[in-house]
Amino acid sequence: MQREDLRGDLMVQLQTANLTLAPCRSSDAADFIALERDPDVMRFLNGGAVDHQKIVPEQAAFLMPRGTEPYVWTARMTTDGAFVGWFCLFPETEMIAEIGYRLRRACWGQGLAPEGASALVTWGFTSGGYEKIVATTMAVNQGSRRVMEKIGMKHTRTEFADFADPIPGSEHGDVWYELTRGEFLGR
Repeated sequence: MQREDLRGDLMVQLQTANLTLAPCRSSDAADFIALERDPDVMRFLNGGAVDHQKIVPEQAAFLMPRGTEPYVWTARMTTDGAFVGWFCLFPETEMIAEIGYRLRRACWGQGLAPEGASALVTWGFTSGGYEKIVATTMAVNQGSRRVMEKIGMKHTRTEFADFADPIPGSEHGDVWYELTRGEFLGR
């Protein structure tokens, strides 16, 4: 069994002050699709709402979970079970994972993104066995960059790519952030 398969099998429910993060289920698919239909949520990934007639989730350039993906946790409010969004910690290698998240617009600005992301970072370093956690976003996505910085990640580089169909802001590049286990433990 590969190490990353073992990590997927070991996904556990995580509890924070406000959130319950549980391994995603197929019953979460409608909530995930609703996120993709919100043009503000998808602005820095797709330039706007996802056209589900044209994009197949398995062929998209960004994660479009449907509730069966390993490494994706569904986030719900602990108090009432209301859907908040999803978080993922995807293994890039045996030692490096990439964190990602997508939250409902109504949940923005409440500290829920750093709260959920921090829980996954902690799990990744204490239970997942990762040595480094990375994240990327468009340079102009200040909200996501603030989340990365709040959870202790540091900007390491900016990359520029030529896109066949660029979205507004892509000319400023994509920023990469990272946090190592040593940095995490030294906080």
